[in-house]
Amino acid sequence: MDFGGMNYLAILAAAVAAFLFGAAYYTALSKPSIRASRLKPEEMKPGAAPFITSFVAELVMAWVLAGVIGHLGPGQVTLWNGIVSGAFVWLGFMATVMAVNHRYQGFGWDLTLIDAGHWLGVALIMGAVIGWFGV
Repeated sequence: MDFGGMNYLAILAAAVAAFLFGAAYYTALSKPSIRASRLKPEEMKPGAAPFITSFVAELVMAWVLAGVIGHLGPGQVTLWNGIVSGAFVWLGFMATVMAVNHRYQGFGWDLTLIDAGHWLGVALIMGAVIGWFGV
């Protein structure tokens, strides 16, 4: 098995781009997302911890996705292969885990679809950035 390596600037850029996408996505869908999550706006306490956790998690996700894409081998870390890899990772791991967790937690499919759309965007953006930057 060949390994194409990782571009740490690409990993950082992918995490930042995904974080910004998430901010825009959930800003646009804040009301349906809050309703689907059964949260009460008056009880929500804003703080930095969820944002810090999100960004650190997205750094880890970008690093792992870079490893997955890098395993395609030298010359295979491309924009298209990054997008395809992101889509496969989303479908195989992110979407399935969310669907299972939301069913056990008693949430409706509306929350699953909202969150799945976010994570699909994250995976595609990360894959595209990593593939575009190359190794």
